[in-house]
Amino acid sequence: MDLIGVVYSLKDPAGRGIAEYILKTLGEEKLTKCDYSTPCYRGWNFILTGFEEDVLYFDFLDEVLPVETDFYLVLSRHSSEARVKSYTVHATGNYSNTALAGGKPRELGFSHPQVMWFLLRGLYRVAHTEQEKRDYEVSYEATHHGPTSLAKPIVFIEIGSTEEEWSNRENHGVVGRVVIELLNKYPELPPCKRVIGIGGGHYPRKHTELALSENVCFGHIAPKYALDYLDREMLSQMVSKTRGGVEEVVVEKKGTRREHRELIEEFANSTSLKIRYI
Repeated sequence: MDLIGVVYSLKDPAGRGIAEYILKTLGEEKLTKCDYSTPCYRGWNFILTGFEEDVLYFDFLDEVLPVETDFYLVLSRHSSEARVKSYTVHATGNYSNTALAGGKPRELGFSHPQVMWFLLRGLYRVAHTEQEKRDYEVSYEATHHGPTSLAKPIVFIEIGSTEEEWSNRENHGVVGRVVIELLNKYPELPPCKRVIGIGGGHYPRKHTELALSENVCFGHIAPKYALDYLDREMLSQMVSKTRGGVEEVVVEKKGTRREHRELIEEFANSTSLKIRYI
């Protein structure tokens, strides 16, 4: 059986709080401790474990988690200068020639669009059934930060954006319930059209709206601020490092310049990908 590697940093109040909610809800006595990390628990189709390192530097996961692990789900905090209250999901990678937050320059991690879509929709549904959470933004984030060199897909699910939100037990419950839903259903998730996204801000709202309204799930998203680094090689990585393949490129037209669109159209034509402008 394929396992889900659910991981977090012991120094992160958001990741630690979500993990504690999951253990409490499932019943710690139902899980069996494993011996390669502390704390570590093994459930019916998942490993739940914490590490001392910051999540940006979890480059070692391939070596320490079981070989049958199918993908990694990182429970994490999210920081924002605008202090936006949020629940977000995203893939990892660096488009630019620098890697200031883990990973390698100009390298993308493997994305899992179906899992991210399931989590995004779950967060939106759960958050909007609680009146006090209606001011939380639920969104994809553009692909960013490390780790980037793992051999398996990695998905971040995050609480933003300050210590107050990271430590809030209700927030731990919102994210924890969605993660437990994933554990219960994986790998039998709803089908979706796998795509990559171009343009928009760090919170690509048009792409998020599309995923919430249609059966369209995003792998990598290259935001407007990264487009000067976009070339054929990076576009190829966006496609090749998306679990299950890609059917379409979804482009925010107002968030791209003409030269960007010409590059994307040439790439799409040469790789038999459809283009959708939003």
